[in-house]
Amino acid sequence: EGMPHGAFALMETREEVNEMLKLDDYINLIIPRGSNEFVKYIQDNTRIPVLGHSSGICHVYVDKEADMKKALDVCYDSKVQYPAVCNAMETLLIHKSIAGTFLPDMGKKYDAAGVELRCDERSFDILQNSGLLKAMIHATEEDWKTEYNDLILSIKIVDSMEEAIDHINKYGSHHTDAIINENKTAASRFIDLVDSSSVMWNASTRFADGFRYGKGAEVGISTNKIHARGPVGMEGLLIYKYALLGNGHKVADYVGKNARKYTHKKLKAQLSEKMG
Repeated sequence: EGMPHGAFALMETREEVNEMLKLDDYINLIIPRGSNEFVKYIQDNTRIPVLGHSSGICHVYVDKEADMKKALDVCYDSKVQYPAVCNAMETLLIHKSIAGTFLPDMGKKYDAAGVELRCDERSFDILQNSGLLKAMIHATEEDWKTEYNDLILSIKIVDSMEEAIDHINKYGSHHTDAIINENKTAASRFIDLVDSSSVMWNASTRFADGFRYGKGAEVGISTNKIHARGPVGMEGLLIYKYALLGNGHKVADYVGKNARKYTHKKLKAQLSEKMG
């Protein structure tokens, strides 16, 4: 009864971890949880399949057709609600046509929350003219590819949604990204073209979570493009096993001039019922 002896083990040294990474004949999957450097090390030093993500560089794009209240609420929540997690926003992208009206109000909310802003030239000028100078510096190329895990935010003004999508796909980590707008067609295009495991429309990036997706306890988040992707619950760890129940069936009967035809249909009955 219960779990078998040895099902759980505690590794306390790097040497023990390195030994585990060599056990590809015995271990089917590794799910690392920890820092960017730790996850990357695991991914780069084992032949065992790894389910995980090394970083969470998440974006929110505020489109020209955004509802301003929704934008203020979602952008605040995505950064401030809990900044030290992988689904917190790290870069805010804003369409140029609404930046002048949106940024000053957004900047005040971030300033009150103690957020340090790292701005491109255009967003810096807008915020400077609005009188917000307390915690603001010019962004560098490195900022676009940095996961801060802190009350620090990069801001960039873009000329179009296409530029926002290109920026996300270039600098993002394929984790979670969001668009704020009231145009269903544009939002659908954004969702289709952003190459991330979770894409939100008018919702905080912080919703990217296995429990919030109804998967129960989250065992990991994957940015891989095979099998499980995005927040993964226990169901995402399941693999397929095929059971064929025949009655002397032969492949030879299904080839040639008078071959029998295959009929493919979904079977509702469980295997135990079919065999019972």
